[in-house]
Amino acid sequence: MHKSILIIGACGQIGTELTLALRDKYGKDSVIASDIREGNSELMASGPFELLDATNYEAIEDVVMHYEIDEVYLMAAMLSATAEKFPMRAWNLNMNSLFNVLNLAKEKKISKIFWPSSIAVFGPNTPKINTEQNTIMEPSTVYGISKQSGERWCEYYFKKYGVDVRSVRYPGLISWKTLPGGGTTDYAVEIYHKALSDKKYNCFLKEDTVLPMMFMDDAIRATIDIMDSKPEQIKIRSSYNLAAMSFDPAEIANSIRKHIPEFEISYEPDFRQHIADSWPSSINDADAQKDWGWKPKFDLDKTTKEMLKQLRS
Repeated sequence: MHKSILIIGACGQIGTELTLALRDKYGKDSVIASDIREGNSELMASGPFELLDATNYEAIEDVVMHYEIDEVYLMAAMLSATAEKFPMRAWNLNMNSLFNVLNLAKEKKISKIFWPSSIAVFGPNTPKINTEQNTIMEPSTVYGISKQSGERWCEYYFKKYGVDVRSVRYPGLISWKTLPGGGTTDYAVEIYHKALSDKKYNCFLKEDTVLPMMFMDDAIRATIDIMDSKPEQIKIRSSYNLAAMSFDPAEIANSIRKHIPEFEISYEPDFRQHIADSWPSSINDADAQKDWGWKPKFDLDKTTKEMLKQLRS
């Protein structure tokens, strides 16, 4: 069956790779990429693109009607570190964009939504080890507050209006294709670039800061898998915990040294340390495994090998 997909925020770290993966799966003309500015050359050459402001309901509606869109992946957001600098801008972008697509689905103009949540929904009082699906959630960042609010609204629109919205809580994401966009886990991407260019890296987190992480290929697969699952498989309509690996900066440095023995790391924690300290160090994703068969493929060493290989080429 032919389906038409709109990706809002297609030029970001996740959006870029998601767009290319969905075009591989469904055909380039079936996947409309959109963002407030143009993306990299590979994305722009791979299929249709629309300049689109995620906070403008009428503009989104026009694109949805023009392309007869069935499904929307809403990837536009202001991430944790950037959001702390611009709290109201972050709140307006992160919440208004979500309401726009939820209301389009409520009005039956689209049939299905993917909206990403994050481990930022958890807070300093959340149990840090093997953090459960349902636990204390008292986020202390603007980004986390917006994501927790978004989860509640997604569940509300599902229960009240029957909106088919699906979500996962992404951990930190590691990718070689697109530079990170202002998140607290960005060090785990920067470190590979610096290992190759400088043989050293000055990390903005302390060496023993353990955080949940995931290689981008796994994150993209999880995103597509949850959207491809039958509606009755999706038991959680707020957002699913998602896990792959957990490590600290010292461990990723040791993994890099297996390939670049002379690599050095130093530490200069900044304001992002406080954000990282409020997040879990490992995640329990048993519900995603049970309900729709989630399973990661990449651990730390496999991720390091792939990152260095791709960045070298």
